[in-house]
Amino acid sequence: MLLLNTIRSPHDLKKLALEQLPQLAAELRTQIIDTVSKTGGHLAPSLGVIELTIALHYVFDTPRDKIIWDVGHQAYAHKLLTGRQARFHTLRQFGGLSGFPKRAESPYDTFDTGHSSTSISAALGVATGKCLKRERRRVVAVIGDGAMTAGLAFEGLNNAGDLNKNLIVILNDNEMSISPNVGALSSYLSRKLTGKIMVYMKRQLEGFLRSVPGIGEELVALARKSEESLKSFLTPGMLFEALKFTYLGPVQGHRIDHLIETLNNVKNLSGPVLVHVLTTKGKGYQPAECDPTSFHGLGCFDLETGEPKKSVSQVPSYTELFGDTLVKLAAEDKRIVAITAAMPDGTGLVNFRLHYPDRFFDVGICEQHAVTFAAGLAVEGLRPVVAIYSTFLQRAYDQLLHDVCLQNLPVVFALDRGGVVGEDGETHQGLFDLSYLRHLPNMVVMAPKDEDELRHLLYTALHHQGPIAMRYPRGTGVGVPLSPTLQKIPLGQAEVLAEGEDLLILALGASVHPALKAARELQARKYSATVVNVRFVKPLDQAQLLSLAARHGRVLTVEENVAMGGFGSAVLELLADHGLYGIPVKRLAIPDTFVEHGTPKILRQKYGLDAEGILTSALKLLEQPAMPQKVVWGRF
Repeated sequence: MLLLNTIRSPHDLKKLALEQLPQLAAELRTQIIDTVSKTGGHLAPSLGVIELTIALHYVFDTPRDKIIWDVGHQAYAHKLLTGRQARFHTLRQFGGLSGFPKRAESPYDTFDTGHSSTSISAALGVATGKCLKRERRRVVAVIGDGAMTAGLAFEGLNNAGDLNKNLIVILNDNEMSISPNVGALSSYLSRKLTGKIMVYMKRQLEGFLRSVPGIGEELVALARKSEESLKSFLTPGMLFEALKFTYLGPVQGHRIDHLIETLNNVKNLSGPVLVHVLTTKGKGYQPAECDPTSFHGLGCFDLETGEPKKSVSQVPSYTELFGDTLVKLAAEDKRIVAITAAMPDGTGLVNFRLHYPDRFFDVGICEQHAVTFAAGLAVEGLRPVVAIYSTFLQRAYDQLLHDVCLQNLPVVFALDRGGVVGEDGETHQGLFDLSYLRHLPNMVVMAPKDEDELRHLLYTALHHQGPIAMRYPRGTGVGVPLSPTLQKIPLGQAEVLAEGEDLLILALGASVHPALKAARELQARKYSATVVNVRFVKPLDQAQLLSLAARHGRVLTVEENVAMGGFGSAVLELLADHGLYGIPVKRLAIPDTFVEHGTPKILRQKYGLDAEGILTSALKLLEQPAMPQKVVWGRF
């Protein structure tokens, strides 16, 4: 019988003997690899922390002791050990388990995570709260996978050192980016120097030294300095010690016995402690170990070869075409530079990095820095392009406002994964960018209807003398032919794609082609609709949209964004500002909610954003009487 089948909670895990735990780790690896091959997901990060996960639940009394997983895509083994084994096959599927920790899913999930670098701040808040409530429980933050590069992580470390609360930070170092000083000696010292006997001896020695008349405190300070010098010589802990953390490590992250011994010792320490654990991303699955970047997050794949199961589409993705077009434009304009926040592959900048290494900047998981860094480049006359996921740009709102828009600097924001994204769920759906961008003064906001229009809008953006954002969806384009030459599109200019009399459909970005399909279905029902590819959320094509709205008397807006403050809201404001109050307007958008995980097809169907949903909304709107009106210019 598999050991994993006997584990329903960490309580069952604690019944296993130490010598059984490597077998459990192997079974967890098999289960995770098999499941992710069918569902897709974050494979390499989770494989790298299996032994660490076992050790944490073996040592600490969860869920009374709290574990907070940074980013959250390291948490698959955590889910399997905390009562979710029977549902693990539903990972990232609509209605199934989330790919990230969720408080609503399990009492063992302390904090919802999906974006990086939040764990230390959140864990410090939890630890401080427990202190105020006089609860003597341990709180552990597990951070890694590049998350330590973000400023928020160091803000949390800095405050934790100052507050001096009992907090344990596990640094999962799977890139060996912090320390080359790896070896048996440093690992041995970190484990042994934190044992109960050694901790007791250190405290007794400090007490004795303090008792020496006149010079006691100086002797204690000298002893501590000697200890820190030894640790700094053998380990890379100087930075964390400077932040008032007790630093332990590096510890081998795939030796369960070493991890358990270290964590048991750490439980006896007071104040903030950082344990530096060295792991191998993708551990135990050769394709993932050899190529951890590709196996960081992926779709379904063949277990034997690691190759993706889905056939390669002949239609390029929006991401690919963005990257290819930027490379072409950079050959013509040496001012163009590209910036990514630790995602050159995901944002399509790999070829740019190969062609123009001196003009490519990967700043790490530091979105705030990326935006202000781009602003500085723009001040020097360069044309920075910040390629970033829509959901991650949210983290740099103040930098957008204060450092770019306030100075009206020509920074281009290429927002990948705009709209419904899919299986990564609430934290990754790009459904807020239209709302948080369009109200910023000087900002231009646009979205292409297809992959060819993306190329023209990028060309347009790079010739604009101010901040400009282009959002586009995840996945392949619609298969349109590509124009041989690129042209600038006048800012705000909308495009009428179909003419009709009964209804005006204003669609944006990925919603345009489903709107056209819905219009064809309306024709079969003896209705005719005008369909407009708006292209620009800001500025709107005011004259054309007002004229069309006044003539048709009914307006349906369609967007993959939250309804509040989005494109539909911009249209309502336009109509109200010009006195067109009586026209029935239906905004088809995401309601006031966070969108769960599921395939984009399922999610668009659920929220009425596919062709059938647009048709249904159009038919309901057509039940209302049309209210044609006369446009009164300048009325506010």
